[in-house]
Amino acid sequence: MAAGAQRGTEPPQVERWLGAGAGLRDGGHALLLDPHCYCLSWAKMGDIEEVFASFLAAEAVEGEEALLYLMRRCKGLAVSACAHAVFFCRLLQAFRVSSSGKALLTSLADSHSLKVGIIGGGRLGKQLARALVTVGQAPCSSVRVSTRRPESLSHLQKLGLNCFYDNAQLAAWADVLFLCCLPSHTPSICSVVRPAIRKPCIVYSLITAVPLPRLKQLLCYNAIVRPQYQCPGKEPTKEWGTKGAVTEALQDLAVVQATCPLNSQAKIKVNGKWLVGIFYAALNSSMWQSLPHQEALALLNDLCFPEHCHICAEQKASCPQFTCESFVSKSFASSMTPEETFPWFDLTAAQLRESPFSQLLEKSESVQNHLALLYQASFGDWPVKQRVLTSTKTSPTLAITEPGMMLVQDSSLSTAASNVFSGIPEETTDYVSKSS
Repeated sequence: MAAGAQRGTEPPQVERWLGAGAGLRDGGHALLLDPHCYCLSWAKMGDIEEVFASFLAAEAVEGEEALLYLMRRCKGLAVSACAHAVFFCRLLQAFRVSSSGKALLTSLADSHSLKVGIIGGGRLGKQLARALVTVGQAPCSSVRVSTRRPESLSHLQKLGLNCFYDNAQLAAWADVLFLCCLPSHTPSICSVVRPAIRKPCIVYSLITAVPLPRLKQLLCYNAIVRPQYQCPGKEPTKEWGTKGAVTEALQDLAVVQATCPLNSQAKIKVNGKWLVGIFYAALNSSMWQSLPHQEALALLNDLCFPEHCHICAEQKASCPQFTCESFVSKSFASSMTPEETFPWFDLTAAQLRESPFSQLLEKSESVQNHLALLYQASFGDWPVKQRVLTSTKTSPTLAITEPGMMLVQDSSLSTAASNVFSGIPEETTDYVSKSS
């Protein structure tokens, strides 16, 4: 009998590893296991141990690479979420009444500072708070965090942020309310903040597992913005790295460009309807300040299409301009008087259906390029030569959709979408009458 049979325990173990009757070739030698007598030539056992050692080493390398990829992707998602939140807040801040009368996307520090509330003091909530203060330059007094354990946020309190546990109080105070809680906590949190939320507060949800229609149902509110992220590639996202703070990453222009919502080559993509939603949110802000729609358009054009634009200078073309029909239907635009404000837009509908602005953004490469540069400029005064136009060959508006929702592909507005963006004044009038 072969030596392997006398040893007793080893052959069955090898069978479990390789399978009955399996063969393994290493160094030109065939090693066969007899499934009937479990005999294995023990002289070749060293070869098998060598093969298994190399196999385990390869598994360890693959496991380490997979872990690094997941760490980079996690870091990339956090950086993207914080970058987009900062850009959104700066866009809203630019529409707040200022003495200059011009929209500027420089910082969140102003005499009319945006009041930002964050529900959730976990990893993402803390990173967002630091990003708003450090990158967005928001005054510490204008950022508040509500969490069940405010004592765990001592480092934010040392910066001057007010941290406490009262979700309803925070919702009643905030102009923008970020939801950074767990999906399982969402129903209970929404039930608490629902009575406290008042227009023009914008609810910005970073809860991945709760779709827009469900949030609208839970809050009985339509001014909700929800970005959706997708990682289409399997290669590691090396731009993010695995170490360092989110605030440090956003000091790097390459990282800022990688997070641009109009970059079709991005490793981590945000749905294009998010960009549509935040611009309609800015118009809601102008409406609440009783800003005539012509003045709101002038502010928006100054912001997105500056006088000395190097894109149009190089192409020897004039910059595009937003008009009333860029955001509402032709029939509604024709009925508006010069002093009339934009209506209050249903932001959930703007992110789930076609709208005049989503169609403009889809068709106009010039508008896409200008908004890409606006996004980059909002994170720093980078030299013009370093600002790169991100690829916008893929339509940014159709990148990701809500589960179960079909976007209208026709170039003309559907009847439902037309109703959404022209039938809002009745809701606005109803709200004003109730609150008066």
